[in-house]
Amino acid sequence: MAKKKTSAYVCNDCGADYSKWQGQCGECGAWNTLAEIRLSAVASGSSRTGSGFAGAADGVVSTLAEIELEDIPRITTNVGELDLVLGGGLVPGSCILVGGEPGAGKSTLLLQTLCKLAESLSALYVTGEESPQQVAMRAHRLGLPTDKLQIMAETSVETVCGTAARLAPKILVVDSIQVMQMEDIASAPGSVSQVRESAAMLVRFAKQSGTVLLLVGHVTKDGSLAGPKVLEHMIDCSLMLEGTSDSHFRTLRSHKNRFGAVNELGVFAMTDKGLREVANPSAIFLQRGDEVASGSLVMVVWEGTRPLLVELQALVDDSHLGNPRRVTVGLEHNRLAMLLAVLHRHGGIMVGDQDVFVNVVGGVKVLETSADLALILAVISSFRDHPLPRDLVVFGEVGLSGEIRPVQNGQERLREAAKHGFKRAIVPAGNAPRQPIKGMDVVPVRKLTDALDALG
Repeated sequence: MAKKKTSAYVCNDCGADYSKWQGQCGECGAWNTLAEIRLSAVASGSSRTGSGFAGAADGVVSTLAEIELEDIPRITTNVGELDLVLGGGLVPGSCILVGGEPGAGKSTLLLQTLCKLAESLSALYVTGEESPQQVAMRAHRLGLPTDKLQIMAETSVETVCGTAARLAPKILVVDSIQVMQMEDIASAPGSVSQVRESAAMLVRFAKQSGTVLLLVGHVTKDGSLAGPKVLEHMIDCSLMLEGTSDSHFRTLRSHKNRFGAVNELGVFAMTDKGLREVANPSAIFLQRGDEVASGSLVMVVWEGTRPLLVELQALVDDSHLGNPRRVTVGLEHNRLAMLLAVLHRHGGIMVGDQDVFVNVVGGVKVLETSADLALILAVISSFRDHPLPRDLVVFGEVGLSGEIRPVQNGQERLREAAKHGFKRAIVPAGNAPRQPIKGMDVVPVRKLTDALDALG
């Protein structure tokens, strides 16, 4: 005898689930955030035995050696930067989450990509936030081909999966997952329970049918929205489209990718014709003035599978506060405080009574430690009001004992800098090239004092 439908209660803030309702969530401490989810009937326990399930079907079990290894087929999007971030293109049956703040350009990027792919592959664009007329107007404004792309305005997940099963598209875009809903769930669209269960059903359909699923997810500035954080364990690839309203550049970064490199970075420019890929990102981030001011320095960071040259600026000024300010844009705030302590202890330069402001030009977020040495030298340049050479490039990790540690892919970083006309480099001794690089003077350093001496 089957049991009656039961209910579960899920917190809309953190996603914790409970068997019965309660006023406060025990995980996050929020009040009145539990929403009811109606569950389908489960099998009766009478068919269970003490050691397992009686009458259950056996699954197919094999060893790893018996599994045939085949190359994963890829669908090229014809957008170089997007293919780079994805690891070579779209994988059939994969689930990709494209997140970002509202207005970042997620829908524009996917609409551009789908209109071009629809010329050769069947594609379905499901819009839950806009009407088909609005999407068509945008495609017409961007000058995109519109005669092959199929579009549907729907928020019911059951209807979307039923229609997709009938049309059998190769690529399915759902814009956005926050407005999708399932009839069996009582909570409002956008809640943790609705987002999680809706995405689970769409992912299940994509895996069974081999359809490429692209989900759009909105993210607030603090990243607390119940969407991408709940979905990251379900999907194969998580992409974040970042960019500020005062900049026409957008960066697409992969935070999770089962089929490619993590932290790969793609750069786009927002124009009146949509997003245009930037083939040489280093060139746009190195648009410096004729006269380089003190505190400005170029460093080489590694983004995914390629080097990227960006400008780092530091400003050191007298503080009129009891607690001097430490402000970073594009770098980790705690790392700045740590490096200033290393500079005082092992470099003999005290900036504890100074305000220190650090900015990575172009809106790039640097996540690796190779910017340590460049940050310290930029701070010293601003503190002494001594401009650094225009053709100087720096990278390296700084340890707490003042040692300069090598970073990965040092040779590729130096070759990228030489290609852009840099003639001098201060790098860790472990990254010094075995063969001289034509046109570049490489200064290897082992300690922070060596780097200070190299500045002259």
